[in-house]
Amino acid sequence: MIIRKSPAELEKMRKAGLLVYRILQRLRELVQPGVSTLDLEAEAERMMKDAGAKPAFKGYYVPAAGGRYPFVLCTSVNEEVVHGMPSAKRILKEGDIISIDTGVAVDGYFGDSAITVPVGQVSEEVKRLLAVTEESLELAISQMKAGNRLFDVCGAVERHVTQNGFSVVREFVGHGIGASLHEEPQVPNYVDRRNENPRLKEGMVLAIEPMVNAGRPETKVLGDRWTAVTCDGSYAAHFEHTVAVTSNGPWVLTRP
Repeated sequence: MIIRKSPAELEKMRKAGLLVYRILQRLRELVQPGVSTLDLEAEAERMMKDAGAKPAFKGYYVPAAGGRYPFVLCTSVNEEVVHGMPSAKRILKEGDIISIDTGVAVDGYFGDSAITVPVGQVSEEVKRLLAVTEESLELAISQMKAGNRLFDVCGAVERHVTQNGFSVVREFVGHGIGASLHEEPQVPNYVDRRNENPRLKEGMVLAIEPMVNAGRPETKVLGDRWTAVTCDGSYAAHFEHTVAVTSNGPWVLTRP
């Protein structure tokens, strides 16, 4: 069941979304060679605590992993697609890229967003990977209009990514979001005709999150049972926004 949000609920989600935005912008400033992914975790946790917000990820139970996620951030470096865990041993170096994914709850409602940040100078091809992934998110957001269908959102990502020679991750998807971090519907980054294709209506809110590989689409989960990586070792990029369908068109709740 897809839960539509009232204007009052959307305002609560907006508060959560803007906090996530501020956290990610602060972490973007901190990303440089020599910084550990645990340094980023510590700053994000401090900001959440200072704001009186509840971390969305820390303590979240995932049956496939057999446990609760132990951090407020997912920090996925280079070939890590999603769910990379912060570590004092993971020191960023020139030429890396890092996906930083986080969410919070404010007044019982969630915001969720992700960015992928270059560490120092990266190659032109890696710059293109980041640009195409972020562009695909913007194209998907533009489809978040009442009367469109879910496949319009999914297809916008798939077309742009494949036309540019990259591949879409198929094992991990975006999701509905609201009073729970994960709600219906699932939001693949490709048109999966095995799934339902609901019409978008005012008050629906989706966390749209293109996950794009420079090489092949296949992924695998490492022995830690959380970190997903590309099977061929190619770099992966990940961007995400929480977006509401309104009478005035798409409303991105996770940016000003």
